[in-house]
Amino acid sequence: MSEVKGYAATSELSGLAPFSFRRRELRPDDVSIEIEYCGVCHTDIHFAENDWGRTNYPVVPGHEIIGKVVAVGNDVSQFTVGQRVGVGCMVDSCRQCASCGQGLEQYCREGMTPTYNGRDRHDQLPTFGGYSDGIVVAERFVVRVPDSLDPAAAAPLLCAGITTYSPLKHYGVKPGDKVGVIGMGGLGHMGVKFARALGAEVTLFTRSRAKEAEARKQGADHVVISTDPDQMAAAREQFDFLLDTIPVPHDLNPYLDTLAVDGMHILVGLIEPIEPTIHSRALIAKRRILTGSLIGGMPETQEVLDFCAEHNITCDIEMLDMADINKAYERMKQGDVKYRFVIDMKTLK
Repeated sequence: MSEVKGYAATSELSGLAPFSFRRRELRPDDVSIEIEYCGVCHTDIHFAENDWGRTNYPVVPGHEIIGKVVAVGNDVSQFTVGQRVGVGCMVDSCRQCASCGQGLEQYCREGMTPTYNGRDRHDQLPTFGGYSDGIVVAERFVVRVPDSLDPAAAAPLLCAGITTYSPLKHYGVKPGDKVGVIGMGGLGHMGVKFARALGAEVTLFTRSRAKEAEARKQGADHVVISTDPDQMAAAREQFDFLLDTIPVPHDLNPYLDTLAVDGMHILVGLIEPIEPTIHSRALIAKRRILTGSLIGGMPETQEVLDFCAEHNITCDIEMLDMADINKAYERMKQGDVKYRFVIDMKTLK
């Protein structure tokens, strides 16, 4: 086993601090990666501070990982030493169920193995994430990073990117569709870019008038201020799809009314009970669909990186020294980042 350095939270109130631990020896299908960059997702905060009541301490967050291959197991055929690769939100699954067979490992019947705060399926040791200088991952759960992508800006594509790309592709967004993106954070700005690249007419819904110019810069054709009753009334029954990236409970009813007949409201940000209650009339009267989506499987995660390389899409990022991670968490809670922090792992050394 090899010793690596990282940052971990040891309790709900500890914050993150230096932490050394050991990675496993290479299994035949393993890839050993020296981490160069790791994006900072809001989920990292939830686990570090046990907001969801299921954190296993110590926890090393980080599931938007970019690095270079430094060693491979004997059975590895897809990757070679020196190649730049990525690791996202999961590092294993049962690999045998119907979902895994379709490349939808995120919906594994036994549950995917998360990159951190999980248990290895073979040795039952805890999984530790990308706030560290190295990681060992099974080949199936590693993706190639195209040479044309900026590696730091590519890191958030492994969570924020795939989370917004997957439902747009799965539900068939195409040129001419009208897509509304709700919220303008790390997920939302990627949703705008992807919907635009797929040929849709894109509208951003935001509570802040100050974000209008930024939304247009990101590629939005229109902006609706969701707190303005007149603008929301004018948007009624206009949209084919809504991509809802807001991570906290919010009233879905006004947004549902902006969908056309057969329109679809896709939740990708909220992992909590829906409050207030949805009025069924909003669904029944126009045959609307309320659905959700969770990241993407491994084939689709590779697809999103290739799509971004083809369309010159990356996440807007702010580089971060590892020692400043606790300050970054506080800024994220205040919405003070455009749109994703990315840790430069050279600063860990």
